[in-house]
Amino acid sequence: MIILAGGFGTRLSSVVKDVPKPMAPIHGKPFLHYIFRELQQQQMQQVILSVGYLNQVVQDYFGDNYLGISIKYAVEYEPLGTGGGIRNAFQYVEDDAFVLNGDTFFDIELTKLKATGADITLALKPMFQFDRYGTVELNEEHRIVSFNEKQYCEHGLINGGIYYFRKSLFEKIETPEKFSFEKEVLEKHLSELRIAGVVFDNYFIDIGIPEDYARAQQDFQDVDL
Repeated sequence: MIILAGGFGTRLSSVVKDVPKPMAPIHGKPFLHYIFRELQQQQMQQVILSVGYLNQVVQDYFGDNYLGISIKYAVEYEPLGTGGGIRNAFQYVEDDAFVLNGDTFFDIELTKLKATGADITLALKPMFQFDRYGTVELNEEHRIVSFNEKQYCEHGLINGGIYYFRKSLFEKIETPEKFSFEKEVLEKHLSELRIAGVVFDNYFIDIGIPEDYARAQQDFQDVDL
């Protein structure tokens, strides 16, 4: 299990300062706490936290064990992009792994992503009347056939920020040291890799903008900490 927790939180800077985006406080706990709480309920035992910006803030809070989940840290000493961060974290993973964005919460059963046999499997969320996200198109075999740019959409599937990742993927493609996972892997190698999607119409939130960060405060107010 890899969690990407090195985000700068540029768009949140008006309401959250001096912490990485996954550490943005929600009712006295960092947003990342709620992800760990969900992983605990799904009996995950080990997490690799991919950290960079103000990484010591994350390490000081979570230590090497949190809610019974052991933690290792893959530190980026300079920004590597989402793809470079994933590849850097995989040095601590023996086999395949789930990869989660540390600034999104998507309430899904993780093990359902394992069944596709694809190089990468994405958790997809149906959305309505939106323009903040690009969309994903699936064929009848649940293989992703296109990634579409952000534009207003009446309804469509978006990338929910949770993946099941075959470690062997990095043996199939060449990547630079610093790269975007979305642009340089998902989009660039769509035709040569098997990239699948599984749709979950479950609770989803991305705290990347102040409006949704405020919504998270509302949504999580009755959660048992």
